Amino acid sequence: MSSVFTAHYFPCIRYMADFIQQPTPLVDGYQNMQKQSYRNRCYILSPNGRQRLNVPVQHNRNESRRIKDIKISYAENWQKEHFKSLEAAYRSSPFFEYYEHYFAEIFEAQTTYLFDLNLKILERILTMLQIDLSFDTTQTYATDYTRDFRDVYNAKSKDDSIPAYTQVFGEKHSFVPNLSIIDLICNQGPESKIYLKNLI
Repeated sequence: MSSVFTAHYFPCIRYMADFIQQPTPLVDGYQNMQKQSYRNRCYILSPNGRQRLNVPVQHNRNESRRIKDIKISYAENWQKEHFKSLEAAYRSSPFFEYYEHYFAEIFEAQTTYLFDLNLKILERILTMLQIDLSFDTTQTYATDYTRDFRDVYNAKSKDDSIPAYTQVFGEKHSFVPNLSIIDLICNQGPESKIYLKNLI
């Protein structure tokens, strides 16, 4: 049996630490979409403090609310705004330039479904972290698993158990824990993999 997760938008650090420590993680697309969750949002550390990036989704009462069926809205150019926010937050970080093309690639494509976008992001993050880990998606709502991580991560609260590392605007705002994995990668680069594996 495998541990089961939900696909998040640029997952938080705690999510990635848990994910990479599972031998064969499963990603469930059949759970219902939850509002104000990491499924379509993440948090970065901007010059003005903790900043939320939110992916707008289409709302149709007659359509399925399963995560795999949620469509992204492109009524506004949120991709451009998200990339500009990443640049403002991490252009001066030690490693942003090394990973910038991965971020640009993600924001250049208009993916129809949120679930597919999040899977693509997860694959890119594993590449950036240089972690060789295979994961699969469920074919139905998962009920048989080793551990259930689907509702573990709360976007409304902070995880103060995350050990501090150097952040671009850390002196201005003090350390902000459990941001998007983007923050760790841009600030710690190749050391991010070691940091995550030590986070138990």
